[in-house]
Amino acid sequence: MPAKSNSAFMKPMNISPELAEVVGKGPMPRSEVVKKLWVYIKANKLQDEKNKRNINADDKLKKVFGGKATVSMFEMTKLVSKHLS
Repeated sequence: MPAKSNSAFMKPMNISPELAEVVGKGPMPRSEVVKKLWVYIKANKLQDEKNKRNINADDKLKKVFGGKATVSMFEMTKLVSKHLS
């Protein structure tokens, strides 16, 4: 039996249109959203060279990040949550 605490993390979530532009259409579990987000960030070289914990948003990510140009990994998780339901 899978751990109960993990089931919420694995539950498919609906994805906002802004986030879908980056990770694709949902529903998908939060873990999958985060994985696809990192694929996108790495493919587009959006991780800050000097401070690897920061993400430099392109136009698509700015919509997800509430217009912010740079966010930390921790802030990113919080901002992405607003696009999941």
